Amino acid sequence: MNWTAVKSIYIFEMTRFFRTIAQSIISPVLSTSLYFVVFGAAIGSRIDEVEGVSYGAFIVPGLIMLSVITQSISNASFGIYFPKFIGTIFELLSAPINFLEIVLGYVGAAATKALFIGTIILITAFFFVDISIAHPVAMVAFLILTCISFALMGFIIGIWAGNFEQLQLVPLLIVTPLVFLGGSFYSISMLPPVWQVISMFNPVVYLISGFRWAFFDTADVPILTSLLAIGAFTAICLGLIWWIFKTGWRIRE
Repeated sequence: MNWTAVKSIYIFEMTRFFRTIAQSIISPVLSTSLYFVVFGAAIGSRIDEVEGVSYGAFIVPGLIMLSVITQSISNASFGIYFPKFIGTIFELLSAPINFLEIVLGYVGAAATKALFIGTIILITAFFFVDISIAHPVAMVAFLILTCISFALMGFIIGIWAGNFEQLQLVPLLIVTPLVFLGGSFYSISMLPPVWQVISMFNPVVYLISGFRWAFFDTADVPILTSLLAIGAFTAICLGLIWWIFKTGWRIRE
């Protein structure tokens, strides 16, 4: 394993992030504050509790997941797409490093950025609502796994995208709606029976459910099912990335 190459890619990507550190912090803080004002105050005044948890606290795991998933995808997709766009990816491919080291550098940096944003949102939430974390170790584990798995997905999107419009296509039209419909701001049990069944086909449901369990010890689906879902999703993404580098699909074009 060429750790020097991994470190170089990682530091390069993180440096780009810290150049806009103020924007990176202010944006999620403002967004989270607005969500609490709109959902916590307006809707929360009409909904006292959900599954024994105050509505303001109930939406915190969903807010964190929403930001972490979108940040993981956008950071990873842009990170690998930009070298492809300007042509420097050929220098990367001709260097004495393998695909695993490239993925570790780009995906590791994207996951770190998303984890950083998720932590900021969690800290911000403490200023608005009282939050208790029932399983802190599980919470951190779910957060890290989500960052890594969706950074892998973003990496695939970055390789697939042929222009900047396509780079935003999947996150905006597919991922964000799935997150909103995945129980971010409500419990699946609040839906009519037929929609509960349909929601089970949304993979984001299992992520948010498991993450919410880590906070409040309550979940829409069994915790083991959530772990299997995120593990299977990560394995699929890794398999696709291996195939991409093996065949050169969208890389050498």
